[in-house]
Amino acid sequence: MGRFQVKKQDTFIDMTPMSDVMVLLLTFFMLTATFTKEEPILVNVPGSVSEIKIPESNIMTIFVNPAGKVFMVMDSPDRQKMMAEELIAHNKLSLTAEELKAFSEAPTFGTPLADTKAWVKLDAQKRNKYLQESKAAGIPCKGTGEEREGDELKEWVLAARNTCGQDMRIAIKADKTTPYETIKEVMNSLRSIDESRYNLITTLKSGE
Repeated sequence: MGRFQVKKQDTFIDMTPMSDVMVLLLTFFMLTATFTKEEPILVNVPGSVSEIKIPESNIMTIFVNPAGKVFMVMDSPDRQKMMAEELIAHNKLSLTAEELKAFSEAPTFGTPLADTKAWVKLDAQKRNKYLQESKAAGIPCKGTGEEREGDELKEWVLAARNTCGQDMRIAIKADKTTPYETIKEVMNSLRSIDESRYNLITTLKSGE
């Protein structure tokens, strides 16, 4: 008795439609993705169960590292440039057009106003290293008297508010080991210019 032979069939699968879908998905994610800025100042924020999301636009972020030094960044180079131009207009900061452009593109800044020009002249890698290691780094936020003389944090915040409008949000991103006295000084600085609303950035942790 002869064996029954099964006729072989072509198993070719056309992958063109799947490739088209993958390309469309990749293009979609590339166009809609929001890239976060590099943060030279790393802080380990405390955890909380709050699920309130921080806005992604028109926001100023104030960083406070474990040593209590204060740094800052705006959410876009244009707003960071406008903030610096406001201080230049009031003779509190001196930058050339080229230095202003470099400042606007900095992922984080934080020096006394008198040292900002020299800091901007450094290349990007040295600027980051300065913020991380220099004892002179950090925006002064302690002040004396009713006008809080010596408090430069309020100068940056006022400049940002004047250029970005009342819709600008303020967020404080402090390390969980930052001394309480430093956080208090930052809040006192904001309170002195009637900035009583701000967000504290934390990581989400599960409740009991």
